[in-house]
Amino acid sequence: MDFNLSGRAEQWREKLQAFFDKEVLPRHRDWLAHVAISRETPPFMAGLQEKARAAGLWNLALPELAADEPGTKLSNLEYAPLAEILGRLFWASEAFNCQAPDVPNMIALQNCATPEQKARWLRPLLEARTRSAFGMTEPDVASSDATNIATRMVRDGNDYVINGRKWFITGAAHPRCSFLIVMGVTNSDADRTRRHSCIMVPMDTPGVRLVRRLSWMGCQDHVAPIGELTFDNVRVPAENLLGAEGDGFKVAQVRLGPARIHHCMRSIGLCELLIELMMVRAMERSTFGRTIIQYDTVQRWIAESRVELEQARLLAYRCAWRLDQSGHHGAWRDVSLIKVAVPAMLQRIADRALQVFGAMGGSEDTPIHQALAWGRLLRIGDGPDEVHLRQIFRMEPTPTWTIANSPYLAARPA
Repeated sequence: MDFNLSGRAEQWREKLQAFFDKEVLPRHRDWLAHVAISRETPPFMAGLQEKARAAGLWNLALPELAADEPGTKLSNLEYAPLAEILGRLFWASEAFNCQAPDVPNMIALQNCATPEQKARWLRPLLEARTRSAFGMTEPDVASSDATNIATRMVRDGNDYVINGRKWFITGAAHPRCSFLIVMGVTNSDADRTRRHSCIMVPMDTPGVRLVRRLSWMGCQDHVAPIGELTFDNVRVPAENLLGAEGDGFKVAQVRLGPARIHHCMRSIGLCELLIELMMVRAMERSTFGRTIIQYDTVQRWIAESRVELEQARLLAYRCAWRLDQSGHHGAWRDVSLIKVAVPAMLQRIADRALQVFGAMGGSEDTPIHQALAWGRLLRIGDGPDEVHLRQIFRMEPTPTWTIANSPYLAARPA
């Protein structure tokens, strides 16, 4: 495998970097000032999106765009270094319509929706005319086992009637979120992985209630605000069903694979920023007569961070390559590997950065505390570490030899 960027990919990386440096990064302090006092998207975002789309930097994370769908149509491997650039700022992806949970939802709609559903639900997302969410996690069951999901979706004539409660639903509290893809039980007597279905639910449907906006470890997601929702006899047409009845797990897995790898790609870019911050802070601060960067301990922290980051990047690139070569079903092991490795790495590097910065690292002045919280969240969201480790173990080949007959061990005396 050759992970060097192709000439085409390098051109896109340089183009995105130039746009990021000129148009996005200079607005970061404006973005921070705005979200400090408002829950709305900053007013400059629409203009920034227009510039990005005019530059051809649009829907970068969608490799399967149709001919009439707006976007760049990069492969997963080509997108990986671009996602790193976007990951340096928590909000940058939105400028290019590459933000979660909308991109995974677009991928689910691309793969599972009917032409009529695509016209109604997918097209507005592709053009950034609306926002969306995916309603899966529930407060009353252990959602690490998705077969526990208990929200009921009962067929009643030409409709489904939905009752249940969802929480930690990314994007659900966004004021422009117009619809949810909701996962619930449609047939409790079916096999465990065929009991559930997914259905599109407009946010303004009677019975849908946003209970509250949630934070995580005190941090707000201003790009895709997290919500808790209740569904009280919510009636939606059966034509809103995404895929066939019982296809809920299929739909969820189609969207979760890209969601996981995109999170990891962006996290690698965030770690690059954290290492740079550590370098600058350590060079500027002095203790006991010398700069912090002269201490062996700090040098080791930065070096260990670099080793871990380069390892994680190679894992992410291989996963992206496998997705391009084999599709989602051929890359599940690689997705699980990076889903375990990258968030843990992000936590470790953020913790070191916090130690280098001291009190400032835990303040609103730096992204370090958010990076630490984000790494911890990723170890739970989209499948906790334990689920992915279990999956990795199950895919480990079983040796055909035993300890007694192993050619690798010394023979036992008679």
